[in-house]
Amino acid sequence: MRALAWADIPELVRLEGEAFPDDAWSAASWWSELAGRPRRDYVVVDREGELAAYAGIDHGGQVADLMTITVAPAHRGSGLGAQVLDELESRASAGGAEAMMLEVRADNASARALYDRRGYDVLNVRRGYYQPGNVDALVMRKMLSQKGIQP
Repeated sequence: MRALAWADIPELVRLEGEAFPDDAWSAASWWSELAGRPRRDYVVVDREGELAAYAGIDHGGQVADLMTITVAPAHRGSGLGAQVLDELESRASAGGAEAMMLEVRADNASARALYDRRGYDVLNVRRGYYQPGNVDALVMRKMLSQKGIQP
């Protein structure tokens, strides 16, 4: 696992298009996210020269927000999502956060299962948030102390 680099942007855009065809982040969005460092904090996992996973958080004080987390299709089910999430929770805690917030598509069963296993609770539902498709967004939170992390 390493910090996301500017040179990763073309591969991020390609992978975003595969993972989120209806609402993928553009190159401009990624440039903006990386320009937001150190408040924005992104990591990537390389496997055999290809981008296998990436994720990032917004260090917002007592609450950190998970901005994105994606595992390439060829690497799903390998535990990378959990590894990256653990890393981001540790970084959030080290940055002073007491909680991590995220938003997930209600129909994303694999992501929901990961967040449920990791102790995230649904706080709110945003009806019809994801378009097209009119899919609900679940707003979830985890108190980082649940993981044994002391803010």
